[in-house]
Amino acid sequence: MEAVQTEGLTFEKVWAALMETRQHLEEAKQMQKETDRQMKETGRQMKETDRRIGELGNRFGELAEHLVAPNIIKKFNKKGFKLSRMFPRGLSIYDPENGDAVTEIDILMDNHDIAIAVEIKAKATNKAVNKHKERMAILRRWAAKEYQRGSFLGMIHTKKLFGAIAGAIMSDEVKAYAQKAGFFTIVQSGDTVKIDIPDGFTPREW
Repeated sequence: MEAVQTEGLTFEKVWAALMETRQHLEEAKQMQKETDRQMKETGRQMKETDRRIGELGNRFGELAEHLVAPNIIKKFNKKGFKLSRMFPRGLSIYDPENGDAVTEIDILMDNHDIAIAVEIKAKATNKAVNKHKERMAILRRWAAKEYQRGSFLGMIHTKKLFGAIAGAIMSDEVKAYAQKAGFFTIVQSGDTVKIDIPDGFTPREW
């Protein structure tokens, strides 16, 4: 039986070309499978690395918080604030309508007429300062809402509200940026912390 020819092509040539193409496709599929496997393995390794970094960050943050919390009221009171109580380890604010978390304050200190909300960072940055500005606005706004409901958070509504940034590591640039934003700055000093208040500093009331 003679091979069918079409403009110089034979059945055998077409069949051979199809087989070659099929082989290339199979090789491409195998390469794609290997690439997918490698990507999955890389993704798994990246997730594990992120998890470990997160754990270290949390531990560093806890160490920074333990460094700040024990004597912070005493240090502010030495500056003439006369604070009477402190709520450490995170004061969470939730939307009562849907239960969603609105924001969280690391440390809140107050007396009968003022409150100070402290954000604690292992390493303070300008971004953290900006975030705390947003947090302070949220805290003031929600305090007004909660005051109408008669909740614990509503107590802030009747008080002067100030903010502070604490950092186990805080560069002079970040400290100046935070102070310009009206925040008290709490920096590491030896095995304790100090409130760094420059001459002429006026804290922002939120």
